This record gives sequence, C-alpha cells and structure tokens, in this order.
Amino acid sequence: MAAVQRLLRAAASSSSSGAAAATGTRRMTGFAGAESRGRRPAQDRNVQWVFLGCPGVGKGTYASRLSRLLAVPHIATGDLVRDELASTGPLAAQLKEIVNQGKLVSDEIIISLLSKRLKKGEEKGESGFILDGFPRTVNQAEILDGVTDIDMVVNLKLREDIIVQKCLGRRICGQCGKNFNLACIDVKAENGLPPIYMSPLLPPKNCMSKLKTRDDDTDEVVRNRLRIYNEMSQPVEDFYQKQGKVLEFDLPGGIPESWPKLLQVLNLEDQEELKLATA
Repeated sequence: MAAVQRLLRAAASSSSSGAAAATGTRRMTGFAGAESRGRRPAQDRNVQWVFLGCPGVGKGTYASRLSRLLAVPHIATGDLVRDELASTGPLAAQLKEIVNQGKLVSDEIIISLLSKRLKKGEEKGESGFILDGFPRTVNQAEILDGVTDIDMVVNLKLREDIIVQKCLGRRICGQCGKNFNLACIDVKAENGLPPIYMSPLLPPKNCMSKLKTRDDDTDEVVRNRLRIYNEMSQPVEDFYQKQGKVLEFDLPGGIPESWPKLLQVLNLEDQEELKLATA
C-alpha cells in the first residue's frame, strides 16, 4: 500500500511537463544489461520492467507473454483506460472524447487509474510488474522513478507504415472479447530496410461474424496517435537512456520471428524451455 500512497503523493505534488519537440528515432547498438550492473537473472527475481513503443507496435502481446513466463502481473494502461470506458464511472464520457480523437490521456487520469490497479495488486499479494503504456511523458517517468526502481525499459520498434496497417487490421470479438488481426503484412526489402512479414491472427469461425473494429482504429486517428507519441516519446527514452536501462528491440516480423529473438536478448531462452517442458 505504501508504494501506491507514494505514487499518489508524488503525482499530486508534481507539475506537468510541457510537450516535447518531435525528434527522429534512433537505434542502440549495445545495451547496459543485467550482467553489466551485477543484477540477478530475470527469472530469479520479481522484475519491474517498462515496455515502450508506438501504439499498435505489439507492447501488449509481448508484455503479456513475458508476464505469464515470469509470473508477474502485466499492467497495461490502455486496458485500464478501456475498462474505465466500459464502466459507468464519471471518467467514462471524458475518456471517450479523448481516446476517439487520438489524444493522450492526461497524467492525472492515468496515474489515478494506475494507482487503483496497483492498490488492488498489493491487496492480492502481487510482487513485481511489467508496465505497458506507462510512462508516456517525462513527468510520468519522474513520478515513477521517485517511488520504485525500474530494472529495464524494453523499447519496441517497428516502421510506421507497418504499424498503421496493423492498427487498421485489428478486430475484437464482441462475444469473447479476444483480439485478432486481419492484416497480412508482406513488405519487401527496399532502401536498405529489411523485409518484414507478419501473418494475420485470424479468429475461429464462431468469432468471425462477431468481430468489431475499435472506434479509434481509423487511419486519421492512428496517424494522429503516432504523431503525438513520437513528439512525447523521445524525452522519455532519453530519460531512461541516461540511466542505462533501455533495450531497443527492432521487431523482425510477427510473433514466430520476434518472440524467440526477444527471449534471446533478454537471456530468457532457458526459462521458456523450462515452462514448455513442464506445461
């Protein structure tokens, strides 16, 4: 409970940071990882990781898989917002207008939702976490840094044109609530960029007729979300770069291509094999 209280106090006393100027993304060739800082392997401790990346890049997909693998909660601020939207709470109408315009939800609202989620987790005895979609501003990063020690920041990278295709292909089953993607992405190598193939994530037959498109998954809104994210993300990346905590990972393709390579750079291949062997 103390961590939640500190988070709320820090949020209340912190002033909002101004919008940052947009800059180009950059790639790291090295990573100051766990071994260089003398930390124990991830599977031997309760990790406290942050996942960064553009909307639609796949943060939720990989964060949730790692959450199951490492037995720590996956806390996605996007899910927290959608849960609030589906409620009858006082924030629902305000959030709907913000989300449908592709704007960022304010620090105050996000921190309030995150604090409630952390409080529930502490009451259930949860330990460690993988944060997905938070922090998105330097102000949020500073607040988080003041109340807990983030071990590592995984920054997922993917070309913008591919992200747009992915977002426009997203569908949700209106009955079971599962997410699918109808987009088949097959981009050839050009201008020094590698080829990328991502197969569609198709639903079973019983879900096909019940698929819905998210209200905010339109070309205009998706591109606006990406523009806003790029304007705000570089200062957050720089904040964690200075602490030597950032691992930038360029997705080489869909889940079959990317998941094994992500496990490799996180030094978790043995943990995955152990889980499969005991499943």
